[in-house]
Amino acid sequence: MQIIDPRSGKPLTADPDNTATTTANAERANVRPEDVIIELNAGNIQQILEASKQVPVLMGCYSPANEACRTLLAVLEKLAVEYAGAFLLAKLDIDTNPEIAGQLGVSSVPDVKLISQGGLVDGFQSALPEKEVREWLNRYFPASGEAPPSPEDLAEEALKAGDTAGARDIYQTLIGQYPEHYAYQIAFARVLVAENRYDEARDVLNNLPPEERDAAPARGVRASIEFSEQALSADEIAALADRTDSEAQYQRALRQIADGHYDEGLQALLALMKQDRAYNDDAARKTLLQAFDALGADHPLTVAYRRKLFAMLY
Repeated sequence: MQIIDPRSGKPLTADPDNTATTTANAERANVRPEDVIIELNAGNIQQILEASKQVPVLMGCYSPANEACRTLLAVLEKLAVEYAGAFLLAKLDIDTNPEIAGQLGVSSVPDVKLISQGGLVDGFQSALPEKEVREWLNRYFPASGEAPPSPEDLAEEALKAGDTAGARDIYQTLIGQYPEHYAYQIAFARVLVAENRYDEARDVLNNLPPEERDAAPARGVRASIEFSEQALSADEIAALADRTDSEAQYQRALRQIADGHYDEGLQALLALMKQDRAYNDDAARKTLLQAFDALGADHPLTVAYRRKLFAMLY
């Protein structure tokens, strides 16, 4: 079902060249929360459904006692104002309106439904983090041109800048808000690795559910821990001086990977394979595979070097 902007008569979906996004943002005036957020009840539900023929309605079904609901509602309320009238947010307390919840087919909360032209367009049923809610909304509505960076973005920027304490604080807050969003716990472990707190990082990973603990993202952090623990220190690498034997080449490559210089490290391991495949029981190839795990299967370096490795072996 296509959602139409009642102001322009044009589809409310983000266009590739972002032209509609810019136009929509320019046309929207600043709004107050009470302009775009409504408490849904038996007395106004028909009016809200009728209103959805003019402007899309995002229905947030919640229970006040549910912490996940409170967290998600705060995100939805923030975004309703930020999107400045692109949609109305109608909040439904299922505890005080069980009949409406039953009519809407709400069996658990949080439950979010997008209504347009009186009908259901899409929805989701979990407390998604803000970044994922934005991505979901952006399927249907032009993104705000002045959207602030998400907490995840801020954490990654802090980590890249060497502010591991700042990144750690952000991820700890996100873990508290979304305890079942395990990507945050894995990212938190990655920050601990950057702080050389390897045992603590392992504890975080070991406490994940089995399906998360054994999946690629967690395996990648474990590989990073192993690289960091196995690699010689910078001083020890310097002491190798101009040595060009296989052991020296391997140790330099391991240090490069541990320091995050994957391209250089992978290239060095591939060169070592060509020169001395038998070194330390095929250590160069095995370490390449570990590095692929650390990067993830879809990382451009993994894809590129898997091809080079395949070409070399076959």
